[in-house]
Amino acid sequence: MHPRDAYHAQADARARQDTTDWQAKYALRAGVEGTIRQGVAVTDLRHTRYHGLAKTHLQHVFSAVALNLIRLDAWWNGHPLDRTRTSHLARLELTHAA
Repeated sequence: MHPRDAYHAQADARARQDTTDWQAKYALRAGVEGTIRQGVAVTDLRHTRYHGLAKTHLQHVFSAVALNLIRLDAWWNGHPLDRTRTSHLARLELTHAA
């Protein structure tokens, strides 16, 4: 059981989640989080290939351009971007099935 203050704080936070203002702010954050996830998955943003701030910045610019091209291609061809993560086991099954 939680202490009374923690319980009330958690209940208040959950009640605020039902407001449209909170949902609009969270939708914006979810979009940003999705972009970061896509950048990490596609261009490996967590690791840099180069030494120095200028070269690292150039890598980030190229990564942003690549993500924009991927999104444009998906939009032009009517393919939705991946919204769910595929586990390693599921990917392994897909490669063996092909």
